[in-house]
Amino acid sequence: MAQAVLPFSVAGFTPIPVSYSDSSTHVLYARAHTGPKKPKTDSKGKAVVLPEDRTLFLVNVPPDATERELTLFFKSSGTVEKVLFVGDAEETDEPSDGESDSDEEQEAAESDAGSDEDANERPRKKRKKGRAVAPQVVPLPSRPLRTFRRTGGRAHVVFLDASSLARALTPPTKPKPWPTDTSVPLGLAHYTALYASLRPPLDTVKAHADTWMAHFDFEEAKKKQESKYKKGEAIVDEDGFTLVARGGAYGKTLGGDVGVASKKFQNQQQNGGGKRNRKKNDKKEKEGFYSFQIHEKRRKELMDLKKKWEEDKANVEKLKQSRKFKPY
Repeated sequence: MAQAVLPFSVAGFTPIPVSYSDSSTHVLYARAHTGPKKPKTDSKGKAVVLPEDRTLFLVNVPPDATERELTLFFKSSGTVEKVLFVGDAEETDEPSDGESDSDEEQEAAESDAGSDEDANERPRKKRKKGRAVAPQVVPLPSRPLRTFRRTGGRAHVVFLDASSLARALTPPTKPKPWPTDTSVPLGLAHYTALYASLRPPLDTVKAHADTWMAHFDFEEAKKKQESKYKKGEAIVDEDGFTLVARGGAYGKTLGGDVGVASKKFQNQQQNGGGKRNRKKNDKKEKEGFYSFQIHEKRRKELMDLKKKWEEDKANVEKLKQSRKFKPY
């Protein structure tokens, strides 16, 4: 069966046929990258600028393609510097702010150490113990897996020189074979590895959970130590007023030992004073405590019983008189 002839250009894109096998062919569409008016930003908020003279823009990228496969595919055109998939978080090689700050702190510490060595005349003091090191979290085992993207994905391929971009845009005479990245599984092996990675051994899960909780407890204790307000110190706002806030085990604030009445205490005061009133009620005379009280109680019950008997007897007589049928 004769293969269809592809045009040299489609809406400004160069078709690049890709051969997966003798019976299956895929088509990539490529053109030179043109930068937008507003530069894109990465996940850290930094602008990502791609060089227009050596960046190739691809459309209809296979959904399971990897950076290594695209690098090997365009290896014949030139050396590929990096591959960026549109939609993924772009990573920059620039050091983060935290790394630069740590370097500055290290340099300052070294300079301080040098000045301390020169001042040998001062009496040596006991060295303070170093800060407690946070426990390391045991990571869960992870396996390299392919990232599946949407069909018809886009990507940027950045070459080291501009001549490589020109060679990559040259229409090929026949389909180029698609390389396979053997470092990540494909097909059924991918789902087998995914199943295994989602079900790690129980010992590893237990170690991960224990170390994570230990790290969490360490961070919580560190926050308490570095807290701005401590017990016994008054809380003062920006205007200079002392804040009264409920806290602590006995309703005291964090500072100043100022007591704040709890809701339960207020309700007890409104209902009559709580325990104090209960003690007053307990002082009253108790019923059935003395023998004469017991006799009086029994006598009263007997009188009530006789009275009820007479009432019931009168009611029975009334019912008898009200009967219409009188056989006797």
